[in-house]
Amino acid sequence: MARTPGSERGERSGRGDRPPRGQRGGEREGREREEGDLVDKLVHINRVAKVVKGGRRFAFAALVVVGDAKGRVGYGSGKAREVPEAIRKATDQAKRKMIRVAMREGRTLHHDSDGHYGAGRVVLRAAPPGTGIIAGGPLRAVFETMGVQDVVAKCIGTSNPHNMIKAAFDALQGVTSPRSVAAKRGKKVGEIVGRRDGAAAAAAAKE
Repeated sequence: MARTPGSERGERSGRGDRPPRGQRGGEREGREREEGDLVDKLVHINRVAKVVKGGRRFAFAALVVVGDAKGRVGYGSGKAREVPEAIRKATDQAKRKMIRVAMREGRTLHHDSDGHYGAGRVVLRAAPPGTGIIAGGPLRAVFETMGVQDVVAKCIGTSNPHNMIKAAFDALQGVTSPRSVAAKRGKKVGEIVGRRDGAAAAAAAKE
């Protein structure tokens, strides 16, 4: 049986049974509608190339942050030949790696925290009401998806978005609430919070 040149190219490339690009995009939009309680943000996308005998093969690597704006947040990375597929892979991985962070009054962190990963280091500070999100780039995406309203963040060292995100999650995993600390020490929450407020008042008096 004779084969046409078009059918032979389709078999070699493996795209003969592949759905059209518009159809794949519609499937992704359907998945987003099903999980409307989650907010995802594209932090960074990078185009990578692989040199082969026939030329270059381009692929895209995406970094996505997903959160529910109520204290849960996660990050993920994905790589594919097309941008929508890379974003989908990164989003699915971020949903599987979500963590819960304790927040004070539902708007800021309970205390300051430091985190590092590789050559990246971040400093997260709790802030009073009305401060807003003072952070840039990848860190802002993390706080917006997590639901933090007042925070001050500073990145020290590398500006690689992957290292910044991982350092930020290292710092967030170290944030604890007075309730969990009181449960570990066998004390009441009022004792833990009272000591913290008293120490802050003493430091303000010295200044």
